[in-house]
Amino acid sequence: MPNRFGTTSDMIIQTVTENDSTYLLGIDDRGLYLTTGNWLDRQLADPNRYASARQNVTARLQALGLDPVMLVEQNSHLVKKESGDKKKVNPLKASKRGMKA
Repeated sequence: MPNRFGTTSDMIIQTVTENDSTYLLGIDDRGLYLTTGNWLDRQLADPNRYASARQNVTARLQALGLDPVMLVEQNSHLVKKESGDKKKVNPLKASKRGMKA
């Protein structure tokens, strides 16, 4: 199951240095984002993944000489999606089925 809120190491594309700071370039189902190493592989939600600062990632990458569109195309295989074809189970019926056995 994909991590819906945190950042895992398999989501990281590369490291990016900007203004003497090192960031990790990650990808998820919403696109590219920049995060720091202290949010990597933790059981906490990564605020960089859902922050409003995510809106200017494209401009920041272009200023560093990177092509965001090409990065998304090359790394789209890293995006893990939840399968939506799971059958929904009614918990009341499931508990009654368990009582029969």
